Amino acid sequence: MFFIPKIEKITMDATIVHFFLLFGYKTFSLYFPLFLVARGLSLPEVGYAFLLIYLPLALFAPIAGFLNHKINPAILSAIGILGYALYALGMILIQNHTLFYFWQVLLGVSAALFFVSIRSILMGFPLENTDRSFGWFYSAPFYADAIAPAVGAFFVWQFNFVGVFILSIVLHLFTAFFCFFKLRKPARTLTDAGFKVGDSQNNYQKIFQLLKKRSILPFLLISFSVLLLAGFYHAFFVLFLKEQLVWSQNLILIFISVFSVLFLPLSFLLIKYLEKSNSRASIFRGGLIAGLLSIIFGLASGFLNFFSVLLINVLRSAGALICNSGRSGLVSRSFKTEPEEASAIDTVFAPLGVALGALVSGLLIGFFGYDLVFIFGGIFVVIVVLIVGIFVKRRELR
Repeated sequence: MFFIPKIEKITMDATIVHFFLLFGYKTFSLYFPLFLVARGLSLPEVGYAFLLIYLPLALFAPIAGFLNHKINPAILSAIGILGYALYALGMILIQNHTLFYFWQVLLGVSAALFFVSIRSILMGFPLENTDRSFGWFYSAPFYADAIAPAVGAFFVWQFNFVGVFILSIVLHLFTAFFCFFKLRKPARTLTDAGFKVGDSQNNYQKIFQLLKKRSILPFLLISFSVLLLAGFYHAFFVLFLKEQLVWSQNLILIFISVFSVLFLPLSFLLIKYLEKSNSRASIFRGGLIAGLLSIIFGLASGFLNFFSVLLINVLRSAGALICNSGRSGLVSRSFKTEPEEASAIDTVFAPLGVALGALVSGLLIGFFGYDLVFIFGGIFVVIVVLIVGIFVKRRELR
């Protein structure tokens, strides 16, 4: 169909793996903030829980980048997926409060292995259009959102949470095998048995020197501000719907599914846009859209209904998708000869931004409330975007 953007085989396989990984995880993760509050955690502690997932992801990413030189990235991706299965098993078996936090760290390390390795495969492959490929890759979570929460709700209703965790384990086992058999051959050219730690350090030094360039760093700052804002929503959006808008769990479930179904055709249009857009322009425009829509969302919080929440968050998520795809495309092209280190740096950005966003918003919500936190987050993003727009050459945004 002419409406569906082109997708290369390597991108399709990586996107399918990403979809099934998140499908298995999102069967229960939608309810995670509600689950934490039900267990007696305060709002700041909810932020800490997310920090314990995303901070280890960021810290372990450079190690995963080095391992990608020594071990086929498809194998490391599969190991990371198996870590998700182990996490679901831990949620069944572990009841101790302290060990609960340990399993969040384990999930973060597993996610680092997966995301660094899968990005290494994409960045190390001669892609036709990197922004388009990452547009496909980053759209996978929205496709999973369309059906995973509904499937998860059915299993929770029929078999309690044990049933949904078992389903998650089965899905992740399947995904690990699919990843290994589909991506092992195209990824094998990235391994280098003679690669040493010193070589990795030299690559990072080279990358950090280039990151300081005016054509790269300001746009990464925009992307990071959008990721901070994403942390606000990731940790507290569902709680906002439940506590401030007084939505039932069933209505929240319907909202997530309708949102994702609507986003599917929109994602095709966004990917087609990414095919033709400059990466820097995508980051700039996507960040501006995400920031402005968050401000509107917070300001309108007293007048929101189902359809207005849906419209605002579809547009905000569209801006975030454009910004994130532009960032990964920019990093991929800028450091084409160092895909392992580039993928590690790109992976660090996302979890670190989301983790800090969740932590900061958790500390602020008690003082300002949900709506003001969403407004402040949006204002921060818009300010960063405007500062970059003032100091960066206009030709780079065309």
